[in-house]
Amino acid sequence: MRWVSAIIIVCIILVSLNTASAVNGDASDLKKLISSNEDVRINAQDLAFFLAFHSYYVVPKDGYVELNLNGKILRLVPNGAEPGLCDTAF
Repeated sequence: MRWVSAIIIVCIILVSLNTASAVNGDASDLKKLISSNEDVRINAQDLAFFLAFHSYYVVPKDGYVELNLNGKILRLVPNGAEPGLCDTAF
């Protein structure tokens, strides 16, 4: 029974470390994520879901997404047919 408790504790620690690394990402990590994926039909809701899934703090707005990247608020607009998922000014 002790081994089961130890394994559960280790798993919880490993999961929390993985999430923490994604939340503390920088602009280059975000650019890589945005440019390495494409979807011509993506809208603001889909983009917000995608970024939240990757542990970014986002709020979908009317046609764009606000992303809090280490205290800096970025406005991300879905690209449509353009390369990458969205446009942003870094």
